[in-house]
Amino acid sequence: MPTKQSPHTIDTNGALLSVRGAFKIYKENDIETVALHGAEFDLAPGEFVAIQGRSGAGKTTLLNLIGGLDTPSAGQIVLKGRDMARMDEAERADYRRHHIGIVFQTGNLIPFLTALENVMQPMTWNGIPEGEARERAKQLLSDLGLSERLDHKVNQLSGGESQRVGIAIALSNQPDLLLADELTGELDTETTKQVMNTLKELHEKRQMTLLVVTHNQQVAALAQRVLHIADGVINGEAHHD
Repeated sequence: MPTKQSPHTIDTNGALLSVRGAFKIYKENDIETVALHGAEFDLAPGEFVAIQGRSGAGKTTLLNLIGGLDTPSAGQIVLKGRDMARMDEAERADYRRHHIGIVFQTGNLIPFLTALENVMQPMTWNGIPEGEARERAKQLLSDLGLSERLDHKVNQLSGGESQRVGIAIALSNQPDLLLADELTGELDTETTKQVMNTLKELHEKRQMTLLVVTHNQQVAALAQRVLHIADGVINGEAHHD
């Protein structure tokens, strides 16, 4: 006999993330701009997917909806069986804090804190004891090759090191889904390669579910699957061996 589901749970046929008919319309006075046109795709647990498109294609809009930073004008954003579009702002923030890690383009670091303190911060906000947060932060930074940079502040880190600290922050609360928004956009070619190889290694070693939005072909090539977006429409995909 099938197990009865919670009325708040949506069946996604095993997908960790299911985006269904997602529209985003921005209004300014009498002018409407459709930034996203009915986006649909699923993300399986442990999958590494890239969303590729030019600037203004709708990549960041879509990532903001998936990350619970914004809500769709229509459609569903279902993560672990819960539709974030039906949550209020406080519920989305709580759900995001426990299930989603986001790596921003600029690293999103607090400049007056050390690398270690930056990584500890979201864990202490989640009620993890300081000692445990410190040890977990040390391990994350060590895994990312930053064991010699624990006590360095932001202005003492290179661009690539800052991004790796940002990745450690995103991983700190052990999220189910890691999102990355153009995280190599301001880095040189060699540093871009280092950061993306770091993400690829994390995906392979931890079986992280990873979704990256990028306009960079080299970055997209590291993913198992690439979704192409243009003018707010997902209009094709490619699989990599």
